[in-house]
Amino acid sequence: MDETIRTEIEAAVFRRLLAHLDSRKDVQNIELMNLAGFCRNCLSKWYVAAAAERGAVVDYEQARELVYGEPYDQWKAKYQREATPGQVARFNRDSHRG
Repeated sequence: MDETIRTEIEAAVFRRLLAHLDSRKDVQNIELMNLAGFCRNCLSKWYVAAAAERGAVVDYEQARELVYGEPYDQWKAKYQREATPGQVARFNRDSHRG
């Protein structure tokens, strides 16, 4: 496969992932972490790292705004719920694997 086409496909898939996450604001980050091992904040950190590897400067808040579709503080106030004790326990148990 041509490298340009591959990059365009990967970019389209990333945009679709962001759109899907945007349509599922009911899915909390802790649920994503517990089930998949990554969340919206992870995507933001990966975005910052990928930019840095290419000599571009994108700070974490800029990346979070891109991933969340709005400033993180606004998204958090509208959509983030308190994690249940069970979610926190699973997160703490699973985060020590390794």
